[in-house]
This record gives sequence, structure tokens and C-alpha cells, in this order.
Amino acid sequence: MARGRRAVEVVLTDVERETLERWARRRKSSQALALRCRIVLGAAGGETNKSVAAALGCSEATVSKWRRRFAERRLDGLADEPRPGAPRRVSDEMVEAVLVKTLESAPEGATHWSTRSMAAEMGMSQTMVSKIWRAFGLKPHLVEEFKVSPDPQFIDKVRDIAGLYLNPPEAAVVLCVDEKTQI
Repeated sequence: MARGRRAVEVVLTDVERETLERWARRRKSSQALALRCRIVLGAAGGETNKSVAAALGCSEATVSKWRRRFAERRLDGLADEPRPGAPRRVSDEMVEAVLVKTLESAPEGATHWSTRSMAAEMGMSQTMVSKIWRAFGLKPHLVEEFKVSPDPQFIDKVRDIAGLYLNPPEAAVVLCVDEKTQI
């Protein structure tokens, strides 16, 4: 019977074992990290790659990979490595500038920023502005507080309307039309 490469031996310190067990059962851990922890714990228990893979429902190649990565880099080896692909085109400083401008200013002649106006102002794509806003939960088009009307006759109008509701004239019908912005 032909034998493959010999599995890397994994020996844990008490602190590493405790950390791996905690990460494996913690609710906030990603499932990928929890699986990696279980793989290393199984490997440290003297099990073969084949038995660990069968117990955890993964491939032997996966077990071998995480066993080797742990042996080389210990706990740090279980973290995800950067993925291949194009590098980020928007720096943290640009993201911060978009956030500050969105929250602390308004465009000239408008009440709030749109993705298009912000993109033109910042020199980036509308899609990128939209992604940044979504990531930080910003919705500049939604008003979250009550705004008092700038109408100089506002107080008199409120008194007239409230008076109709509180003391309507005999045989009168009071109709209400709700005014919505942008409709």
C-alpha cells in the first residue's frame, strides 16, 4: 500500500487549546474559523487527516491545509488571507471625506446629497458613493426629525386648523389633505 506525505504533527499549548475550543463553540465565530479550530483540535488529538475529515464532513485536503498552516503560523495561520483581485481604488481617506461631506454639508441649491451629486463632487463613481453610504447606513434623502415650516404665517394657520378640529362650525365638514414632499 502506497503512503502519501506524512501529516504534520500538531502540538498545542494549554493557552492555544483553550483559545481554539473557545473559538470553536463561540456563537460569534464564523463557521469557517470554527471548522478550522475543530480541524486543529482533532489533529492535536492524534487523529489522521482522513478521520478528522470524516468526522467534520470536509475533505482530507482541507484538513491537511489547516493542519500545515497552524503548524507554520500557529493561531494567526487560521485567519483568512487576503483574496486575489484588483486592489482597492478608494482609500480610507476618500471614504472618510465622503462621510464627512455627506453628514456635515449640503450641495449648493439642494437640501441633501444624491449619489450623483456626491460622486461628481468627490470625483468617484455613483456606485462607489452608494456602496459607502450603504456600508455606513447613510440615507441623506430621509428626514429623521421634525422641521418647522419657514412660512411666516405658519402659527396663524396652525391655530385656524386646530380650531376647526377642536370646535367645528355647525353642519360643517372638515376635510384634511396631507401634503407630502416630492409628490
